[in-house]
Amino acid sequence: METIRDSAFGKLVRIFSGRRWLRYPEEIDTGLWTECLKTEKQVKDEEAAVSESDEENLGIYTVLSQASRTSRRISTSSTIRTEGPDQVKASTPIVIDWRGPDDPENPQNWSTFKKLGVSSLIWLLTFAIYIGSAIYTPGITGVCEQFGVSRVAATLGLTLFVLGYGLGPMIWSPLSELPAVGRSPTYVLTLFVFVFFEFAVIYAKNFGMLLAFRFLTGFIGSPALATGAASMGDIWNPKLRDYMIIIWGAFAISAPVLGPLVGGFAAQAEGWKWTIWQLLWVSAFAFILLFFLLPETYAPNILYRRARRIRKITGNSSYRCEAEIEISNIKPRDVIFEALVRPFQLCFLEPIVLVMNLYIALIYGILYIWFEAFPIVFSEIHGFNTGESGLAFLGILISTCCLTFPCYFYWKYKYQSKHFDANGNIPPEMQLPPACIGCFALPISLFWFGWTGQFASIHWVVPIIASMLFAVGGCLIFNCIFCYQAHAYPKFAASVLAGNDFLRSSFGAGFPLFATAMFHNLGVGWACTLLGFLTVLFVPFPFVLLRYGKRLRLASKYARHDI
Repeated sequence: METIRDSAFGKLVRIFSGRRWLRYPEEIDTGLWTECLKTEKQVKDEEAAVSESDEENLGIYTVLSQASRTSRRISTSSTIRTEGPDQVKASTPIVIDWRGPDDPENPQNWSTFKKLGVSSLIWLLTFAIYIGSAIYTPGITGVCEQFGVSRVAATLGLTLFVLGYGLGPMIWSPLSELPAVGRSPTYVLTLFVFVFFEFAVIYAKNFGMLLAFRFLTGFIGSPALATGAASMGDIWNPKLRDYMIIIWGAFAISAPVLGPLVGGFAAQAEGWKWTIWQLLWVSAFAFILLFFLLPETYAPNILYRRARRIRKITGNSSYRCEAEIEISNIKPRDVIFEALVRPFQLCFLEPIVLVMNLYIALIYGILYIWFEAFPIVFSEIHGFNTGESGLAFLGILISTCCLTFPCYFYWKYKYQSKHFDANGNIPPEMQLPPACIGCFALPISLFWFGWTGQFASIHWVVPIIASMLFAVGGCLIFNCIFCYQAHAYPKFAASVLAGNDFLRSSFGAGFPLFATAMFHNLGVGWACTLLGFLTVLFVPFPFVLLRYGKRLRLASKYARHDI
């Protein structure tokens, strides 16, 4: 019942019932709210116990935590008072906090079953949006025929969607971190618009309308693609957070892989519009589940709504949560800077971040180029139909879910866990050993796929096995770099990851435009060889960073220096 009460559906029920249904404990027992008051002694004890590194970990994914460091911080004496409500001036904020360390409304205290249920909803949402990119590709031929455009022009329907979900987080991530907004409304409302915009894609009257709404659906649907990892951090403790983010990443990777499979059979049977119908069905299903079952996971929003209820109960406007007080002292220009300027500053002016992001972006771009090779290899060379050509992507999915992630989990549990200190900190460089394996898997896979896929005399299963090795390399490098950036730049992790998302989405958007021409003009073998040599250029990078990463990190004014 608590989960439904905190969902979008529960909030609407409370509004329309005049808050008589689905009430909170302090609304039932009006004396219970006094347990939520934060005393001066509690604040001093926390200040003595919480180190700077702990603060960094707590703010690891937030834009607003970055902005607050550049704005004037409010003093403890002006925000905390131990006097009773009648003794406090109306202008003096009184801090509302959790009802002790075991408060059941704190997402960190939820049961494991509830945490897994809520996490699954975020994973489903991520899958439902990410599949929207590649599910379009089997229908490109149909788009060409209906609107009378070239294949390159029709491919813009893919690239604009990818570009949209690269730009969207610049807006949605800071919005989801406002105490008055939170993550749940951002997810649910944008998904609602996403679902209805799919109708505009299906019933597009002209090619321009199709492209415009493909971009808008990618832009509107992007919140979970950037803040999904933050939602995992809201719920899970630091020891389990990385594992949950990896599972979230598995859904993000599986979606574009499954897109051509399910879209291929639909396009073959009913035409290109049915690929979008499938996207609409899965996103509408996700919306229904999230509408009824997704509670808020962002602690500042939960405390903000609690403080608002207490203000209503007591009639005293002095009660505020800490985030509410803090954000009132953050200058809007600081938020805008951290959301829109800082990601580009770190992405292009911080050498380690730039090289990492270029590596990730290159792999991401190659992935979308490489997807264009599958119809050539399996349809044109091996004679598969559109649906059967989509089945060829299963090798990547099987390798990701059944081989790469289990082995990566085992490494983290068996070996990496030994390097954590008593405070849960680990040198960022200890995230990189799997990337040293992945950097070799990528070029081997591309060379293997290219020169075995070019000839019809070689059995079709051989290039599929080669594709499985690409999944090993891509997944290991992606996860290692994401974890490294989050641990090496905790104060600016939101900006670093936002810049990473923008750059890789830009590559993923631009590369497919020349993919088909490249594979036809160079041939599959030489085209994959060219891509393979590009990945060879980055093979030394994980080893250099593993060996000299600490020295480079200590030379940066943005990276962490204490470990």
